[in-house]
Amino acid sequence: MSSTSIALLTALITSIVGPVSVHLLQLYSLRRLKRQSKDPIKKSLSTNVLIENKIGEIREKHKADRVWIDQFHNGGTFYPTGQSIQKFSMFYEAVNLNIPSIKMIFQNVPVSLFSKSINELAEKEIISIPDFTDDEGVDNSLRYFSKETKCKSVYLFAIKSIDDRFVGIMGLDYVKKKTKLTEEELNEIAVEASSIGGVLIKSND
Repeated sequence: MSSTSIALLTALITSIVGPVSVHLLQLYSLRRLKRQSKDPIKKSLSTNVLIENKIGEIREKHKADRVWIDQFHNGGTFYPTGQSIQKFSMFYEAVNLNIPSIKMIFQNVPVSLFSKSINELAEKEIISIPDFTDDEGVDNSLRYFSKETKCKSVYLFAIKSIDDRFVGIMGLDYVKKKTKLTEEELNEIAVEASSIGGVLIKSND
């Protein structure tokens, strides 16, 4: 075989093998991505890190002692009707130095124990309590919350999906001293709560 024929054959093989190799590599990459996307643990860990970083930033920016997120979920059924029991649990928390964690206290809590304040939050989307020593307008369930968490001020924000489903609550606790947030700060945090809602919904798709 002449050198010209060899060169032509080599060029022909390269022109075929090259695109095939690229195509096979693309298929491998796509399959790998699909396997990763189907891995619920990896997906969950990624979401957890994203949310924990976000609430850590919120805590630092607004000088809160604790920022947490509760999510609503089903927790068993009533006997004998079989009706689902609505509960909430604290899934995410960012705390300042020397501030105790409350995450394990608020696990599988029946919504009915905080029904009045949760209903108010669903309607108003923000509950502000700059001073728990002020008796006016503070629900007893939130007083219990204050006692358990030792916070002097608390701000609650509804976390809703894009279709207005109430999926959780974000709270900012001030333990060391009473703190009054401005209207501008409240609106800014409400926007952050909304963005977190989008992440939570997407992670459950």
